[in-house]
Amino acid sequence: MPETTQRPVPLLGEISLDYVQHIEHSLEGGYLSSVIPGLEGQLQQRVARPSHRVTIRGILFGDGAADALSSLQEAAQNGEELTFSADITSALDIQQVVIDGFHAAQEVSTPGRYSYEIRLVESPPLPPPAQISGFGGLDDFGLGDLGFDTDIMGDLTDLAGDIAGAVNDALGVLDALEALAGLDGLSVGGVLQPMQDVGNSVSPLASAFKDSMSSLSVLFGG
Repeated sequence: MPETTQRPVPLLGEISLDYVQHIEHSLEGGYLSSVIPGLEGQLQQRVARPSHRVTIRGILFGDGAADALSSLQEAAQNGEELTFSADITSALDIQQVVIDGFHAAQEVSTPGRYSYEIRLVESPPLPPPAQISGFGGLDDFGLGDLGFDTDIMGDLTDLAGDIAGAVNDALGVLDALEALAGLDGLSVGGVLQPMQDVGNSVSPLASAFKDSMSSLSVLFGG
């Protein structure tokens, strides 16, 4: 007498589908059709692979049929992603699926007997978030191959901040000299006039230099 091979039972999450009668796998091509003037037919361009789709039809009967039906109904109602394994998908890299449709029917003539159909759709995980590489992503354009040491960016940031601070202090001194030269009742205008003239000529340049250093600091991440 030949030995009977035990049939693998499909699993949907933690739900065992013991009495499956039909499993069907389908996959669309994922092509977009474009009409080209003068071309017989339409140009087909594949944008991406669509999700795998699996249709399962089976029956439930016996003492645990009502509980099994309730488990399937709750899974369809919750809409959560589930794992799925079956012989028909063993060669496919399907990590998770969702229940896109569920239909159940009760055979009134046979108490405790139900038939059902489940439509599953692959739900792949999202890719990891994009990572920004050093120097604003310009490393990918070969800066490293050109011998540009991006490790000095931190030193340049500190230097730009120090220079901007020194310029800011110098501008404060010039403002104090202008205030002193304009004091009422003090005849110090003639004494401070040369310094004030120098300050008036240097102040715009110092302000522009300070703005440049601040922009440089921001550019390098300061």
